[in-house]
Amino acid sequence: MTPRLTIFHTSDIHNRLTPERARFLADLKSSVPDSLMLDSGDAIWAGNIFWRPRGEPVLDLMNQVPYDAMCLGNREFHFTAVGLRSKTSRARFPILSANLRHTRSADDDGPALSEDNLKSHIIVERAGLRICILGLSVPCITEQMAIRRISDYFFLDPIEAASKLVPSLQAECHLVIALTHIGLHNDLRLAKSVPGINIILGGHTHTMSEEVCGERAVPVLHHGYHCKYVGRVDLVISADGIHITRSLIPLNGE
Repeated sequence: MTPRLTIFHTSDIHNRLTPERARFLADLKSSVPDSLMLDSGDAIWAGNIFWRPRGEPVLDLMNQVPYDAMCLGNREFHFTAVGLRSKTSRARFPILSANLRHTRSADDDGPALSEDNLKSHIIVERAGLRICILGLSVPCITEQMAIRRISDYFFLDPIEAASKLVPSLQAECHLVIALTHIGLHNDLRLAKSVPGINIILGGHTHTMSEEVCGERAVPVLHHGYHCKYVGRVDLVISADGIHITRSLIPLNGE
């Protein structure tokens, strides 16, 4: 039997996920067995400095869908460990960023995340496929910035981080998905620079991309912002490659 996989994808929700929309997404996901629900970051209310001490209620709604993973966006990031922990604490699904590092780590070749739900990538099995989902975040703080001296975290260049990690992931998975929050321009750079990625699902630039294809025919898909749409991506894996169809579903569940 030819393996088939459906992915539902959102991005840049910015706290606009309502209970009605969450139920719509939950029904959508449950209607397709073995499907994935992914988000490319900036889902929460909090900004770059302040945060809700008790966490972000929108993550409770995302838990109810449930989402399978999201990329760490700049809204979810905080330069202090307590801020980052507070912002992400309510998520009951992995939050991914392969280029995030702890300032106290001496190893820049691997993730140095101390929070249980923060990971560089995850590997899941759906429809008989072994699937890697890799997170890449916009570098809010880099090694060269002065603020790194007081920050608990910094970011490596996302494309360099992916270049180091993807070859090993490709060797053990049927499909490598880059779930990114680095913007459309950098997603196209990623497609050009890093072999082994099968599809890029992106966010950050509030873009609605029309079947944009990067180098090596890697689909680079963005599905908008503020819960206006959810993207549906259907993949068929055959001997001659991966065939993708994509549609936009309005999120008018209010």
